[in-house]
Amino acid sequence: MKRLSLRSRLFLLLILPLIVIAGIASYARFEEAERLSQTLYDNTLLAVALTISRDVAISEGDILTEQLLEELTTALGDPVYYRITGPGGGFVTGYSDPPDVPDGSDIQSGKPFFFDSTYLGREVRSVVLREFLNQPRLQGWMTVEVWQTVSQRAALSRDLLFQSIALLTTIILSAALILWFGIKLGLKPLLDLQNAISLRTPDDLRPIRRWIPVELRPLVQTTNSLFERLSKAFEIRSAFISDAAHQLRNPIASIVTQAEAAVSSPDENTLRQRVASIAQSARATGRLTNQLLSLERVRGRSLRALFEDTDLVALVSAKVRAFAEIQLLNDISVSFEVDGISRSVVCDPVMIEEMMANLLDNALRYGLRQGGELAVMLCFAEEEVAIVVEDDGPGIDEELRERVFDRFFRADLDFGDGCGLGLAIVTDIAEAHGGNARCVSSQKGARFEILLPLDQH
Repeated sequence: MKRLSLRSRLFLLLILPLIVIAGIASYARFEEAERLSQTLYDNTLLAVALTISRDVAISEGDILTEQLLEELTTALGDPVYYRITGPGGGFVTGYSDPPDVPDGSDIQSGKPFFFDSTYLGREVRSVVLREFLNQPRLQGWMTVEVWQTVSQRAALSRDLLFQSIALLTTIILSAALILWFGIKLGLKPLLDLQNAISLRTPDDLRPIRRWIPVELRPLVQTTNSLFERLSKAFEIRSAFISDAAHQLRNPIASIVTQAEAAVSSPDENTLRQRVASIAQSARATGRLTNQLLSLERVRGRSLRALFEDTDLVALVSAKVRAFAEIQLLNDISVSFEVDGISRSVVCDPVMIEEMMANLLDNALRYGLRQGGELAVMLCFAEEEVAIVVEDDGPGIDEELRERVFDRFFRADLDFGDGCGLGLAIVTDIAEAHGGNARCVSSQKGARFEILLPLDQH
């Protein structure tokens, strides 16, 4: 049933119970017909026995007339046989070889006793009745035995069964037609929805606004949510392609121009200078490309499924330690402190490492000088943790503290060789974790704080 259409599944789920119920009802109807047929024919057989008893009593033991037997057979549809035994067990009239009464049968006076047997190889239904007669020739207890073949009562049961089956079959077929067309009409909104979606172009991700039944609204809401996420994803991809094309156009053009100039260098000294310029431009372009890819990778990993319990202190301290070992050569002092009770944080460790790399690189390019100081702190509070990176550089003007997180924004175009994407990556990572990034005032230089919630569940 898993591979059937929704219409067929609904039809089978509804019609199969009806067929089972119809089968049970047919069987119950047959049993009831059997009981009804048995009761009717038994009552009729008893009436025949009483009639024969009265006729024999009136005729004082004479055999029944052929006309009476013929009338009884015509009325009942099956041959009727009888035997009458007088007082003392003497044979009075009828047939001499009646069906045997079952052993142990309790035949009471005035109460008919019915049983099934065979007579001349045919199934018969018999009744035994004891009555007291007070006639001159027949005085005492008389036993009347009457038996009849059962072909007519079996035919009646079959007729009742066939009528019941025909009636229930008609009802089931009618119900099947009603269900089929009812399901077809009931599923029409779903088919209309399917057609509406199939007619959309790949670029049409507008929410579905048409009327839909209540049962389909969660599905459509989920679909609209998917459309919205896809639209945002496409916007991000388009923005990435546009930004990459825009930002890489000038550096590549510069490298081409410098390479052409190097080809026409008048002497080796000029050639070396121009090749050095090409190398510097290539490094800057490579860094820009890496930053663009990092930004895109961060957005692509914004999935809570990648989050895990992480020892933030160990992760940040390892990143700071590696940075400090390199900066010792430049006489730069790097410190790391933990404030509060440290706890594990549910986060994406790869994204957090990327964020720390960009924060440290930003401080190195725009804030630190030879002999400078960089302080990194983890401040644990009750519901959040703050990652603080503070340098002793020139700082950032108050009116620029929010803009520094914009993509490709640089506070001083002549200062450093950055590309304006590091802090944008930091912001995206913080927001992906339900936090935020900010630049706050500092007595030393630039101070960046990244606030992350501790409960990510």
